[in-house]
Amino acid sequence: MANDKTRKYSSVVVDGISRAPSRAMLRAVGFNDADFKKPQVGIASTWSMITPCNMHINKLAEEAAQSVNEAGGKSVIFNTITVSDGISMGTQGMRYSLVSREVIADSIETVSSAQGFDGVVAFGGCDKNMPGCMIAFARLNRPSIFVYGGTIKPGAEHRDIVSVFEAVGGVAAGNVSEAELKIVEETSIPGPGSCGGMYTANTMASAIEAMGMSLPNSSAQEAVSEDKKSDCFRAGTAVMNLIEKDIKPRDIMTRKAFENAITMIIALGGSTNAVLHMLAIAHSAHVELELDDFTRIGAKVPMLADLKPSGRYLMSELIAIGGIMPLMKTLLDAGLLHGDCMTVTGKTMAENLAEVKPYPAGQDIIRPLDNPIKKDSHLVIMYGNIATGGSVAKITGKEGLSFTGNARVFDSEEAALAAVLDDTVVKDDVIVIRYEGPVGGPGMREMLSPTSAIMGKGLGKEVALITDGRFSGGSHGFVVGHITPEAMIGGAIAIIEDGDSITIDAETRSVNLNIPQQEIDSRLAKWKKPAPKATRGILSKYARLAVSASEGAVTDKY
Repeated sequence: MANDKTRKYSSVVVDGISRAPSRAMLRAVGFNDADFKKPQVGIASTWSMITPCNMHINKLAEEAAQSVNEAGGKSVIFNTITVSDGISMGTQGMRYSLVSREVIADSIETVSSAQGFDGVVAFGGCDKNMPGCMIAFARLNRPSIFVYGGTIKPGAEHRDIVSVFEAVGGVAAGNVSEAELKIVEETSIPGPGSCGGMYTANTMASAIEAMGMSLPNSSAQEAVSEDKKSDCFRAGTAVMNLIEKDIKPRDIMTRKAFENAITMIIALGGSTNAVLHMLAIAHSAHVELELDDFTRIGAKVPMLADLKPSGRYLMSELIAIGGIMPLMKTLLDAGLLHGDCMTVTGKTMAENLAEVKPYPAGQDIIRPLDNPIKKDSHLVIMYGNIATGGSVAKITGKEGLSFTGNARVFDSEEAALAAVLDDTVVKDDVIVIRYEGPVGGPGMREMLSPTSAIMGKGLGKEVALITDGRFSGGSHGFVVGHITPEAMIGGAIAIIEDGDSITIDAETRSVNLNIPQQEIDSRLAKWKKPAPKATRGILSKYARLAVSASEGAVTDKY
C-alpha cells in the first residue's frame, strides 16, 4: 500500500540523498531499506509503573505495533507520561493531574510531528491520558485510533478504589475499624486496569467509542483479557486502513460525533470531568461546543445505567452483558444518536451497530428507555450569582433536587477534609472549597477525598459542597464543581463568608448566594487577590495559560 499518499509525512523525513543522516539514525533503532518505503505509525504508549491503570499498556502497544508491521507499515513505539489521580488525590500532587492532560497532548503532538508519522495509535488508561490523546489527535489531524487500556476486575466483596476512600470516612465516623480499613485497602485493587465504576476513565473510554475514535467495544473490555488483546491487534490493521483511505480525526470528530459522545456520557451516568474534557477536545478539533450544549442534549437523553458511584454495578458487570454497544443501538433506534457519523472502522456508526444484539433478558444494569433512572441528564449545568460563567453538578436524583444551607468556607481541599473528619462540618452545611480552580490551584484538583469522607461519615444527604475545583468520577452526593469565574480571578465564590445562606437548585439549574447583590458588589470591591501558589515551573505556566473550566481549561486558546 506504500505510496506518496500513504507516506505524506514520513517521506519528507526519510526520502532522498539529503535525508541519509535521518536514515542512519533510524537504522540504529531497527529500520531496514524496505521500512523506509512504508507508512510510519507512531504507537503512543502511556505505560508506567506509576499506577495499575497503565502498568500493562506496553504489552498492549506491542500488539498494535506487530499488527501495523504485518499490515505493511512500520511501527515506532514511543512513550509519554501519566500521573495517578487515585494516588495523588488529597495531596498537593493532585495539582499536576489536569496539567498532565496538556503535557500528554503536547508530547504526542511533538513526537508525531517531529518524527513525521503518517498515522498514530494511542493507548490510555488513567483519566487524563484519554483526553490528552484525543487533543493530540485533533491537533495533528493524521489518521489515528485510540485504544483504551481496559477496566480493572472487581476487588473482593465488590470493592474498588472508592471503597477505600469511603472507608477512611467510615473510620472517622467510628463505623469502620482501622483493621477493617486495612482489609479494604489490601483487597480493592486486584491488578491492572482503570478504576472499575463509571468514573472518569470508563466514562471517557465510552465517550471516545461513541465519538467513533476507537474500535467498536474497545471501551468495554477488561484490561487483562483476550478481547482487549484482540482490540489492540485490530487497531494496528485499522489505522493502516485509515491511512490508505486518508480518513483523519477531524473527518470523524464532527459536531454530530461530539453530540453522540455527550449522549453516551449522559445515558451511562458518567463523570463531570467529561464536560471539561469534551470542551477541551472540541477546541482542538475546531468544533463549536459549549456548556449549554450539555443542557440541550441532556433535556432529551435519560440516564439509564445503574453504575457506580451512585449506582450498584461495576464496569466489569456491564461488560459481561455486552458492554455499551447494545445501549448505543437502543439510542440509535430511538433517534438519539447520529448514525451517519464516520468512525475509525471506515464505516458509519449505524453500519457498526447494524448487527448488535440487545441485552439479555432479566438484566437490570441498563434500564429501558421507558423506565430510566432519571428522565433527563444527571449532569446539570448551573448558573447563578456564585457561578455567572457556569458550573457543573452531578445530580442523579438520589441526593434530592435542591439544598439550602449555611456556608462553611475553606481556602483549600486539605482544610475542608480535616473539618469533615473532625466533625466541624455538620448537617445543613454547604462546604465551600475555593482557590482550587485552574488558576488558583493551580491545576483544578479533584475533591474525591472530602466527598468520600462525607459519604463515609453518613453525611451524603445532610450537607452539600461547592468548589471552583472539580470532582473525581468517583465522587457522588450533592456537589457542584467547576464554579466559574473561579476565586483566584475574583469570582463571587471568593467573597462567600461562613454562615452565608446558599441555595443549590437542580430544577432551576442555579447556585446562588442568598444575600443582596449590593452586598456581593461591596465585598468584591474589598477583595484582594492572594499571592499565586506557584511562581516557577509547570504549575506557574499552567496558571498563566489556562482558560476557565467553562472553556475546557485548555492552555492554547489565546
